[in-house]
Amino acid sequence: MKVVAFNGSPRKNGNTATLINEVFSELNKEGVTTELVQIGNKPVHGCTACGKCRVVLDGRCHIKNDLLNLCIEKMVEADGIIIGSPVYFADITPEAKALIDVSGYVTRGNGHLLKRKVGAGVVAVRRGGALHTFETINNFFLINQMIVPGSTYWNFAFGKEPGDVLADKEGIKTMHALGQNMAWLLKKITVS
Repeated sequence: MKVVAFNGSPRKNGNTATLINEVFSELNKEGVTTELVQIGNKPVHGCTACGKCRVVLDGRCHIKNDLLNLCIEKMVEADGIIIGSPVYFADITPEAKALIDVSGYVTRGNGHLLKRKVGAGVVAVRRGGALHTFETINNFFLINQMIVPGSTYWNFAFGKEPGDVLADKEGIKTMHALGQNMAWLLKKITVS
């Protein structure tokens, strides 16, 4: 079993990555392989609705989007997907939005390639906007017919400077429970 996570934060080692790694720690304990892909602060382009991906049917975006095509490949290969983002004006980062829009359009138009995979959103927040950001990520999973595990609270933690989220004990507990629930669910739905 494998879970791939996408860090939408421009800070490679910031609070979003810290939270993803907390989830990973629980997944790894259960024998789940994990991979973190940095998309924040990378050159990605949102969907232009050219429709070529739905004509060619090769599971790829046909504008110059090499990183997002790699992300789509990793999503299709994985059993579970985590999308992490800090809160930017009460929503996800532009890079995370590009990932959602492009991968969603491509995978839905190529036979619903993410159907029945496990998906989890992880949000780092300084003060407000966490629920809307979390909802944006979950909407992507739900429209793609994915399965979303719960946790002890919504999947976010508070912090401003890198590492501050570690002081949010309830947020860290939430990430650990999310990892445990995600591993449990993956084991239940993965056929050997």
